[in-house]
Amino acid sequence: MSGQPEKLHVDYTEGSIIGSILKMGLPSMFGFLAQHIYGMVDTYWVAQLSAKESGVAAITFFGNILWFFFAANQLVGPGSVAIISRRYGEKAYDATEKAIKESITLKLFFGGVFGIVGFFCVEYMLRLVGAKGEALVLGISYGRVMFLGLSVMYATYTIFTAMRSVANPKMAMNLMIGSNILNLVLDPFFIFGWWGLPAWGIVGAAYASVLSYSITFMIGLVLFYTGRSNVKLHLSGKESMSISSMWKIVKIGVPAWLGDMSFSGSRLVITPLVAAFGTSVVAAYGVAMQVFGFGIMLLVGIGLGLSSLIGHNLGGNKVARARKTGDQSIMLGVGMMIAFGALIYLFCGWFMGLFFDNPETVAQGVAILRTFAFSFPFFGAFIMLEEIHMGVGLNTPVMIVTIIQGWGLQVLPVLLLTQIGGFDQYAIWWVLALSGVVSSIGFYFYYRRGRWLGVKV
Repeated sequence: MSGQPEKLHVDYTEGSIIGSILKMGLPSMFGFLAQHIYGMVDTYWVAQLSAKESGVAAITFFGNILWFFFAANQLVGPGSVAIISRRYGEKAYDATEKAIKESITLKLFFGGVFGIVGFFCVEYMLRLVGAKGEALVLGISYGRVMFLGLSVMYATYTIFTAMRSVANPKMAMNLMIGSNILNLVLDPFFIFGWWGLPAWGIVGAAYASVLSYSITFMIGLVLFYTGRSNVKLHLSGKESMSISSMWKIVKIGVPAWLGDMSFSGSRLVITPLVAAFGTSVVAAYGVAMQVFGFGIMLLVGIGLGLSSLIGHNLGGNKVARARKTGDQSIMLGVGMMIAFGALIYLFCGWFMGLFFDNPETVAQGVAILRTFAFSFPFFGAFIMLEEIHMGVGLNTPVMIVTIIQGWGLQVLPVLLLTQIGGFDQYAIWWVLALSGVVSSIGFYFYYRRGRWLGVKV
């Protein structure tokens, strides 16, 4: 054990495995749930503006671009999870503090660089993904504000990651929920100009997001530096930050970054193919993907807690327990998504009706969600497999599977079916659903080989 002896450090590598998964994962799940609810409410408020479908389409177009830029977040994210959680499991608390500070520094740097690039290139990128007319104009104004806040967005996610990695998942959850409540409160004030504020419209939603992230980041730093977490940060720690150890974090994350960038790139290719079928289809696709993302975020939340838990177990040299933790998490993911898929299949019409009063747009959204619903359990397994490998710093397999899924199982079939075969948008929904089935089955067979259990960081 090294450093910070004054605090009793929490250990989730003992007792019930499923209990540990839930203790680490449920707070993260609720935090991400709150965040995704905010995204849907944000879309709902924008849908109440006079632009309606154009406003939702603008957010949808920009969302795919932001997803692409958030791939750069993976340059640091997976490495920070693997190293922070492993050092915490080893009870090397001074090294844990160092890794947290290095991760925050890297996120601020990369967020600043990519934010500047995005700010000046947003119009070109929106045109590239098929935005035009009013959706293009709205997307540019919304996107530029979001890119200005990209640095603090990146760094805020490291605050959440670090809290989970040092066994403070409830603290991360409370901070995430508080951030999203603040965002929800600010949204209508900034969008519609309540209480005498300027009515900024769709740009107000971006202002609300950036301000909420900034406040959350500052609160997170205060919690770490005042010793409220299991690992306290100091202005001058016992182990100094170094370029070599920061490079180690980045090196672990490079495959995940390439994989995420590839997958996000595939989304950028697919979006204009969807846009060819009209603004109504794009708007329905945007909301349907929000619903699909809601289910994914449930699993990502559990999975992020799982990643840290796997690191704790391997850091404590509990290999057999790590294997059982992985197996049980996959079963949990499949079970959760079976239930979620059934609910979506039954109630997707009602949900789409909350956003649109155009019957055509509602029908398009229902078709998308009902096609996706049967593949949800497979996506549940895929997310857990992804988080297990990322938790130990083995990101190359994740990269390979993601590239195959995004380009081989999605972009190529969509291009062939819509551009050569003459099929309509419904073929796109089936391709996206089946890609999750095939990729998750292949990934599971790789997982069973157990290479992830021997990774050192």
